[in-house]
Amino acid sequence: MLTLKWLMGNKDDLTDAHTIRRIVFVEEQGVTDEEEFDDRDGECIHLVIYDGEDPVCTGRILLGEGEDEFRLGRIATMMTHRGRGIATTLVENLINACVTMGGTRQTLHAQIVAQGFYEKVGFTAFGEPFDDAGIPHISMEHFGGVKKCGGGHCGNCAKGHH
Repeated sequence: MLTLKWLMGNKDDLTDAHTIRRIVFVEEQGVTDEEEFDDRDGECIHLVIYDGEDPVCTGRILLGEGEDEFRLGRIATMMTHRGRGIATTLVENLINACVTMGGTRQTLHAQIVAQGFYEKVGFTAFGEPFDDAGIPHISMEHFGGVKKCGGGHCGNCAKGHH
């Protein structure tokens, strides 16, 4: 059974979030500890999804450039749990939390290989691709909350954005 746990970066234990990020970004993708574990974690709200007792997916929310903008980041899923919709659940919950806090725009820096995933949950690419920690990335943005019309009439359904 999956459970979600919200953590405040300045007061809660982030060990489970860090464990997922170390395995995915440092061990699997070769990002250095210095690049992965920045000084921003304390400013963030983190979400960890558990499968039973095991942490399997994580992400964080950071206040963006404006009062109504939030940046999602450090989104990672353990290899054993990819392809099950867990990351979609995580991102949708992060988006909804941003909206609850007054956010109208959510941004993130997506790895190019994950761009299609983020497009399916309603993000749109903007700007030019760039390198981050030796990995090609693209900036993406999302406006408002999770959009699920269910009817295919909004245009996003036909594009696979729900």
